Amino acid sequence: MQRRFKVILEWCPDEKVFVVTVPALPGCITQGKNREEALERIQEAITGYLEAAKAIGQPIPNSDVEFAEVQVSVV
Repeated sequence: MQRRFKVILEWCPDEKVFVVTVPALPGCITQGKNREEALERIQEAITGYLEAAKAIGQPIPNSDVEFAEVQVSVV
């Protein structure tokens, strides 16, 4: 079964890496030197998270967070 999770990519200028978190999976976090590497690593992290949850009998989330964009005018 495939599931989709929203991830948040944030650039960390101090460490010069992209940090990636998964809001629906607390503690599921990784980083990469570029977007592609960070996204590959978060896929691995999500898979590991879900396998561990299943192994210890924790429920796997069925839903994810929803994001929206807003537009503002700067005067």
